Amino acid sequence: MICGSSRIDLANVGGRWGGAITAAIFLKEFAEDTPWVHLDIAGTAWLDDAKPYLAKGPSGVSMRTLVRLAMDWQ
Repeated sequence: MICGSSRIDLANVGGRWGGAITAAIFLKEFAEDTPWVHLDIAGTAWLDDAKPYLAKGPSGVSMRTLVRLAMDWQ
């Protein structure tokens, strides 16, 4: 059991180190035979300071790449 709960079979929480792995294993329990991927992009999701190439706030980093991949998938 995680978090000390006796009412759950599987929790979707993890610590700072390895949280992405915890999330991926949690999702794997529900994917069954469906091909899937877990992308941990939250760390780059928000910029506190503007950059020459990105505005301050939500960055959308990697989203353009994912959209292009989906559009070009054959």
